[in-house]
Parts: sequence; C-alpha cells; structure tokens
Amino acid sequence: MVVKSATKKRLMEMGIAEEYAHKLATDRNMTDIKAMPADEIASVLGVSKDDEIFTGAMNALAELGQRRQKRRSRKITISRKALDDDDMDLAGTKFNVLNHVLVPHQELVPVEEEEEQLAPWGLLTTDEETGESRLAKELLPKVLITDPVVQVIKETTERAHDAASSEDEEHVPLPAGWLADRVLKVVRKSPSAGVSVAYRLIVEGS
Repeated sequence: MVVKSATKKRLMEMGIAEEYAHKLATDRNMTDIKAMPADEIASVLGVSKDDEIFTGAMNALAELGQRRQKRRSRKITISRKALDDDDMDLAGTKFNVLNHVLVPHQELVPVEEEEEQLAPWGLLTTDEETGESRLAKELLPKVLITDPVVQVIKETTERAHDAASSEDEEHVPLPAGWLADRVLKVVRKSPSAGVSVAYRLIVEGS
C-alpha cells in the first residue's frame, strides 16, 4: 500500500488532520477520493458518519469541488468561426510605428527645400572639384534606410505616388533606392523643452 504524498499534502492543506489524510491518500489520488461514496469515506477514516471528522472531511471535499466549478465558469469559449472572422478583419493590417506615442513626428524634407531648411546649420559649402556650392548633407546624423520609421515613410510615399499617377499612362514609378541621401526631419515635443527640430540623412549602409 502506497501513500500518495501529494494527495496527502493537499488534504492537509484543506484542513484534514494528518492521520486521516494519510488514510485517505493510501493508494488514492484526489480524483479517486472525490469519487468515493460517503459510506466508504467513513469506513476508511474509521469513524461514523455523525462524527465531526467525517463531516469536516466531506465539507472540505465539497468546497474543493465548488472552487473547481467556479474556476471553470470563468473560461470563455470562442467558436472557430469567431476566430476566423477576427483574423479576416485583421488581415492586411500593419502597425504604423509613427502612430506610437513614444515616436516623434518624422517626415521627408522636399529636395527643393533642403537648402533652405538646413541653412541654420551652415552646411552650404564649395565643392573642391567643381567649385560649385553644394549642401554637405553627409555631416548630418545618419539613419539607415531599413529603419522602421523610414520604411513606413517609404511605403506611404510610394503608395501616394502610385495613386496620384494611376490614370497617367506615362506614369513612371519611383526608382529603386530613391530614398537614399534624402533628409528626414524629426520634430520632438516636450512639456519642458517645447518643440525641438532635428535632421537626419537617410543612408543605405553604415
């Protein structure tokens, strides 16, 4: 005869004295004990059905059953169809990182406005080879073209460009790599510092 130690411990936690928990747990697990008729439980405990020990054991087992039933009642059954419908509603959606509260507003600076917007930083210089003035954008902090924010801006711009030119037979899509060497404007808002503006150069590699 083997005493199920885990079952005995559980019975003792339920308030049944060790002596009687030992008797009930001999060659039985909790499932076996809960399936026992009242007469058999009284016989195993060695007491009458009027005894407080028997009454306490039965109350403890009954309370355990009620707790399990309440725990089951909290479960929510979701039909397969509901899951499929939910998946269909979400199909094709993609999280836009620019909508996150911790991500500052970012936008592409139009090429024709780059010189004007970067003027305060004194990036206008003379090209040593041609002698012409140029914008030294390479001095700006860099951001990779694979950055999630840059990718969102890329997809949004390309989609808008294609939509605007959908009826134009001579429409030419944006070339591959069109985003490289473009300037990204970053606008951060702070309750203490107000608004700060920074610029970054989009590059294809570090």
